Amino acid sequence: MARLSSLTLIELLDAFAASEPVPAGGSASALAAATGASLLIMAATLPKTRSGAAEEGAELAAAAVRLRPIRDALVDLIDRDAEAYAGVIAAFRSTKGMADDERRNTVAAAMQLATEVPLETMRASAQGLHEAVVIASSCSRAAGGDVGAAVELLLAAMRGAGGSVDSNLAALKDLEYVDRISAERRRLEDESVADGERSCAALQA
Repeated sequence: MARLSSLTLIELLDAFAASEPVPAGGSASALAAATGASLLIMAATLPKTRSGAAEEGAELAAAAVRLRPIRDALVDLIDRDAEAYAGVIAAFRSTKGMADDERRNTVAAAMQLATEVPLETMRASAQGLHEAVVIASSCSRAAGGDVGAAVELLLAAMRGAGGSVDSNLAALKDLEYVDRISAERRRLEDESVADGERSCAALQA
């Protein structure tokens, strides 16, 4: 399969619309987050700031620098999520005829990878939302709608990737692993919702 990130927009949308198991919600969440991060970079690099103060320009420039690798990681996660879930499908198919313990271990390893990739999307989305607070406070008011859209995209990505994490955790039997990942998943979402609220308040100030 060609890398999803190398497809044209219509080809990518057709891939999501196709009756195939991948790409699916995890890849779509990473795409939404990458779009949100891109909008934040745009708002942070506009020549005008909220008040024109030099400090605002410096804060925005620094935020843009921090956001670029986050956006690049999210683009990579579009493909990695599809690859991870394809690995789960392959594990189920390749383990037919194996001893029960070997089959369970092989499938569980694939499921853990498919859990950790959307968790990475949540982490990157959380980082993007943290930067959104800085940008919302200092960017030009003309970019307020764009920053608001970015926040909503990143929050949607957080919820979508979180749903993928939850779905995969439900299939795993390692309770210590499940508890650890569940705790991080809840923390990331709680922190991100709070950052989203702070961003919206800054835009309205």
